[in-house]
Amino acid sequence: MSALETIEQADGLAFQRGAGVAKARTAVERSGIRIADNRRRGRGAGINQSGRFETVSRHVFDDGWQTLEELPPFKTQVTVEEPKTVIARNQSPDVPFDRSINPYRGCEHGCVYCFARPTHSFMGLSAGLDFESKLFAKPDAARLLRKELAARDYECKSMAMGTNTDPYQPIERTWRVTREILEVLEDCDHPVGIVTKSALVTRDIDILSRMAKKGLARVALSITSLDRRLSRSMEPRAPTPSLRLDAIRQLSEAGIPVSVMVAPLIPAINDHELERILDAAKANGAQDAGFVLLRLPHEVSGLFKEWLMRHYPDRYTHVLSLIRSMRGGKDYDAQWGTRMRGVGPYAWQMSRRFDIATRKLGLAPMRMALRSDLFKSPNVPGTQLSLF
Repeated sequence: MSALETIEQADGLAFQRGAGVAKARTAVERSGIRIADNRRRGRGAGINQSGRFETVSRHVFDDGWQTLEELPPFKTQVTVEEPKTVIARNQSPDVPFDRSINPYRGCEHGCVYCFARPTHSFMGLSAGLDFESKLFAKPDAARLLRKELAARDYECKSMAMGTNTDPYQPIERTWRVTREILEVLEDCDHPVGIVTKSALVTRDIDILSRMAKKGLARVALSITSLDRRLSRSMEPRAPTPSLRLDAIRQLSEAGIPVSVMVAPLIPAINDHELERILDAAKANGAQDAGFVLLRLPHEVSGLFKEWLMRHYPDRYTHVLSLIRSMRGGKDYDAQWGTRMRGVGPYAWQMSRRFDIATRKLGLAPMRMALRSDLFKSPNVPGTQLSLF
């Protein structure tokens, strides 16, 4: 039985009458799918199931030689990726951009709820611990970007960064791919909107402030909780909530438009903090705000359930019941227009609370509108120069 099948079986036990959750926890612990604490210290996921496209699954079990404790901990590994293009396109009608750049695959922040985790399956890897420990960097991204922007048929519109994995995750300190991309965008006067949960974004205030003066840059900081303990368990290698609030302050003082993203909102876990997060962000200079309901596509559902069973077993059935009440009885519904907010009375209540709080605080709806009329095509080696 695969790890996800085991989780789903345990989920069924959890909703039985009596000591259902206790039975579910016991089933997961006895199955051996959970990675030992000493091997995944500082990581968000508790399991490392095989990718959903793999024909073979691997299972760790004790063969009687007591060698499980000799297995090494999960260490961050970075592999160089050499893509042919770096701008990703989308036609989703419920997102405010049609192009984005992701300097990295995988994310060391280890957010257990991350909707991007399933993309690691396309690399033959797990959406679990592999996603946060086996990373891919694109050091050639700036060169590729310059080449794509120089194309004769390129039409300038706002570029999004941080849409799949965080461009300011810890390995950016060493690889600096995000900064090189920003340098190209600044040279071309190309607009960019960044979403991150890292205070490392303040390192690039010099570039972002110059671009912001021209109406070319915006930054959104994602704050999930103001509770340090909850934040540490959900997103173990992301900066603390206080550092993110301070990043909002620094960016705002530098003249860079800053938004706060309360994302994801998880019913009965962090949704009670909605107004407090908005208030704290506004006090530190945030101008607008947005929120996203928890999304559980593909493998994320099992990963989140395992985390919930491990950290909040007493709330397990309540949290899952509320989530399903907003997803048409399912763990997730990818329907455009409702996937970010959900449906039903509880989803409506969260939306109303957000609307009332932002109106009271004077926070505008989150936006991506930036100038695109200043764009100038870059010169790249081997191209003919313009006479005008």
